[in-house]
Amino acid sequence: MSVLPHQLELLSPARDADIGIAAIEHGADAVYIGGPAFGARANAGNPIADLERLIRHAHRFNARIFITLNTILRDDELEAARRMVWQVYEAGADALIVQDMGLLELDLPPIQLHASTQTDIRTPEKARFLQDAGLSQIVLARELDLQQIAAIRAATDPQRCTLEYFVHGALCVAYSGQCYISHAHTGRSANRGDCSQACRLPYQVLDAQGRFIAHEKHVLSIKDNNQSANLRALIDAGVRSFKIEGRYKDLGYVKNITAHYRQLLDALIDESESSAQPLARASSGRTRFFFTPDPLQNFQRGFTDYFTHGRQQDIGAFDTPKNPGQPIGWVTKVGANFVELETEDAAAVLHNGDGLCYFDLQQELVGLAINRAERIAERGTNAWRVFPKDAVAGCKDLRKGTTLHRNRDMDWVRMLEKKSSERRIAVWLRLQEAEDMAGLRLQLTDEDGNTASAQVQLAHAAPKDEASAAQHLRQTLGQLGDTIFSALDVALDLPRPWFVPASLAKQLRRDAIAALEAARSAAWQRLPRAQAVQPPAPYPEDTLSYLANVFNHKARDFYAKHGVKVIAAAYESHEETGEVSLMITKHCVRYSMSLCPKQAKGVTGVQGTIRAEPLTLVNGSERLTLRFDCKPCEMHVVGKIKRPVLQQARAQQHEAPLRFYTARPEQAR
Repeated sequence: MSVLPHQLELLSPARDADIGIAAIEHGADAVYIGGPAFGARANAGNPIADLERLIRHAHRFNARIFITLNTILRDDELEAARRMVWQVYEAGADALIVQDMGLLELDLPPIQLHASTQTDIRTPEKARFLQDAGLSQIVLARELDLQQIAAIRAATDPQRCTLEYFVHGALCVAYSGQCYISHAHTGRSANRGDCSQACRLPYQVLDAQGRFIAHEKHVLSIKDNNQSANLRALIDAGVRSFKIEGRYKDLGYVKNITAHYRQLLDALIDESESSAQPLARASSGRTRFFFTPDPLQNFQRGFTDYFTHGRQQDIGAFDTPKNPGQPIGWVTKVGANFVELETEDAAAVLHNGDGLCYFDLQQELVGLAINRAERIAERGTNAWRVFPKDAVAGCKDLRKGTTLHRNRDMDWVRMLEKKSSERRIAVWLRLQEAEDMAGLRLQLTDEDGNTASAQVQLAHAAPKDEASAAQHLRQTLGQLGDTIFSALDVALDLPRPWFVPASLAKQLRRDAIAALEAARSAAWQRLPRAQAVQPPAPYPEDTLSYLANVFNHKARDFYAKHGVKVIAAAYESHEETGEVSLMITKHCVRYSMSLCPKQAKGVTGVQGTIRAEPLTLVNGSERLTLRFDCKPCEMHVVGKIKRPVLQQARAQQHEAPLRFYTARPEQAR
């Protein structure tokens, strides 16, 4: 396991080492970041030297760094992936986040393994299997409700396996690892870190008779995840690692959202101190923030807690996949090169560089970047004249009365570009007379129980003013501002008053701090690699389709070892050339449009008139079929790989297509 059962881990994303360091400074217990290659964000790789710098900083706070290697791999990529794993292990990384089970068949270092969201963990059986296969932390499907999470916790061992759950950020509409639209239409595989995000496109929705149900709606686009109100319930259900989405996100997002959840989790931890089973942070130190975190300030499509409390109607960002921001006022006049507006809040201030936006008559979001903002003093504090960066004439449907939103506040942006937090580890200081020499000894004990000391030779001299000297000495020893420590108490455990020159007191403090840093480094322990149970645990099914994403022979060997009899190759191997499910999702377009047969039950005049017939999505020349599996309450987006994609992929293949067992092998007679 990654954390102890009583510990809570805040897991933040990082695009690069600098953002990772900022995440640690803002309270993250762990950071997940791409290695040099093979991460599920194709353009988010990081060189080993940068990872080493991040890892050193994180370990000072007992925080952990997890490396993402969560794509499916071809046979010819396995050796390069194996070498990369050794590199990040030698750099000090704490765990590897994986999707491809073929990696477990390689000669890997004893680095802890975590199951990526791409492994699609929805059932207790799948979770228990991954635990038994040697995965120490598993990130659950975002579609699970609290009862399903609790069932998975009951089926697994909290001493062996930590449950991880996404609490914030963008939501993939498909079950993670179960979307192939991008590959089918563009050749860019989501399972290989290169999703084209077809789910954010606008579609025409047609019923079985070809009638329009929706026009140019982003019906596969989901609002952003926000579990702020559900943290206590998730803890009770068994979640111990709380994951923030966003390895492509900027520095301001990571600072703000990490700080937001740090404060929420700390409040729950503090509340639990008087309980029979108190909770604890998974790393060291407390963080002080120089701003008030606000998730509404970052890019967001509106918020939903998705399926945590069961299916809900309003989970879609159907009007726009962009950031609509927050309402700020309305247009009072449109000029040749300016727009006048009135703000709802008299205290609201507009800044040069702010971003405004509005919905046009087709409900498409239109952006309006402010080049210069001026308050119209004679009309009161609510009135503003703004001069947009682009021509006002190009602002479609902008007119008097149009509601304006602000989706970028430059004052907020500039604030987060500065130092915005301070993380310190509590330490107790005790000054005593040295027993083995004439002089003084300073002993430090930190909040984790590490101790260190330093001594200085000094002949005793009595101070002229005993009280003033003692106060000055305490202040000098407790000034830890340029370190990662914070003095909780400075005890002068001296049998007689001492005069200590400030220069000697400072040197004693510096030497003791250096010794404590060394003691903390020496006490650092790597996360243990879990051993798979023997004999190998049987996989919950004995047949795997393309949906299992088996893309190399090592992965095929892994599943065969665990009892699977029929193993199809991944969709990216191009054996599935006809119509198949290109996406499986818990989101239901029929339900969101009040066209679900279950919704109609008991409604007079409606019951029995609505059926779960297929719908069609149209975007330009692309057509996809929506089929509804009502028993598990799931939607399948059906289509087939485009001929040019298939031709290009086969021309570029480095080896023959993978062919595993396409039929159940005959039993030996």
